[in-house]
Amino acid sequence: MKKKLTLIFSVLLIANQLYAQQDSLTLRKIYDEALVNGKCYENLRFLCKNIGPRLSGSANAQKAVSWSKKLMESYGFDKVYLQEVMVPHWVRGAKETAFIIDGKNRIAVPVAALGMSVATPEQGLTANIVEVQSLKEVEQMGEQMIKGKIVFFNRPFDPKFISTGQAYGGAGDQRFMGPAVAAKYGAVGIIVRSLTESLDDYPHTGATFYDRNGKNIPAAAISTKAANQLSALLKMRKLPLIKFYFKQNCQMLPDVLSYNVVGELTGTEHPNKFITVGGHLDSWDLAEGAHDDGTGVMQSAEVLRIFKALNYKPKNSVRAVFFMNEENGHHGGDKYAELAAQNKEEHIAAIETDEGGFTPRGFSFEGVSRDFIRKVNNNWKELLNPYEADRLIIGESGTDIGPLKDKRPGIILIGFRPDSQRYFDIHHSSNDVFENVNKRELELGAASMASLIYLIDQHGF
Repeated sequence: MKKKLTLIFSVLLIANQLYAQQDSLTLRKIYDEALVNGKCYENLRFLCKNIGPRLSGSANAQKAVSWSKKLMESYGFDKVYLQEVMVPHWVRGAKETAFIIDGKNRIAVPVAALGMSVATPEQGLTANIVEVQSLKEVEQMGEQMIKGKIVFFNRPFDPKFISTGQAYGGAGDQRFMGPAVAAKYGAVGIIVRSLTESLDDYPHTGATFYDRNGKNIPAAAISTKAANQLSALLKMRKLPLIKFYFKQNCQMLPDVLSYNVVGELTGTEHPNKFITVGGHLDSWDLAEGAHDDGTGVMQSAEVLRIFKALNYKPKNSVRAVFFMNEENGHHGGDKYAELAAQNKEEHIAAIETDEGGFTPRGFSFEGVSRDFIRKVNNNWKELLNPYEADRLIIGESGTDIGPLKDKRPGIILIGFRPDSQRYFDIHHSSNDVFENVNKRELELGAASMASLIYLIDQHGF
């Protein structure tokens, strides 16, 4: 009996070693294909330079949908199709203007309307400034100090965080909720320090939200350099001497029909089980949407292209999804999850890439146990280590795949984690252009996602 058990153990050990060897060879092939024959960089160039900004509801967003569908079809994926989704249509209008008014001096400063904000009056808006560091501070000041004024939210990124995403999360409530909170106490407008640690003159836009039962007031981001300048002047002068003027021309138009773009390699063994990889096709209107999230969608299509080039036929169906409207509504992610539930699709895993096309570091797994993450590391860390994409941790996944959690219980949601140090230098600003994307970093990211999907497809969790 003991000899029999020893023999079984030896056979299993040899089998595991052979599987690991095969996996290692396949990952090497994936990386070779991405780095030698990769297409995502040139595809990104076309998206950025030939189409450009792609805010949902815009003509450019529709151009991006049409081009993306043709791109996937040209690669010969088994299925390529569109999912209809109604999206908001907010437009910025003419470029914003703003001044710090210091007595008789008018100091021009860069601002950008926050997404979904209302316009100022036609002649612009002028009022005294109240500087605050938090939403709570506005509530503590109350109507007596806030009414009739422009609230200046000036809490910077906390530099102590190693992950800049945590710093963004720590400062982001000013932008998301600032107008709604300030309006409750009679503010006539808000400006918010741009959500970046970079000290420059590029304002960073992004979505804001109003209280449905409250008053909608104009809201704009101010560049970090200008925020520091304004703050210094407020400290030097008595409050009534410093005023702020800004004019913006944005408006909300009726919702329009748009689309998610989906490409699929159908599973050879489990065609109704899915592994999804995706990013969002829409972008803010200040630049080309290169890192946010042109890199993500181009990497997602590249995963399927790599599999086709290697003649890898997945056991489970693998989808690349270009979600629409992540930036100012999340309707594309909601629609994808709704249709997945309606069609009774079983999703094994979904990976989102929406943190830029920088050097890959690993992946975060949302809502899993420590035992699960220990098992994932035991199984795959050594395989991913040669490519420096082996940081497998518990963490967040992504906005677009998040709705799958409620609609498809049991799915594992995963976030692609590239190096985070430079992302928020350009995020939502006019700096988010193709020239700021590194070709090799982009290709390494696509290869790392293809590698993880291959491992999930072969072995499950």
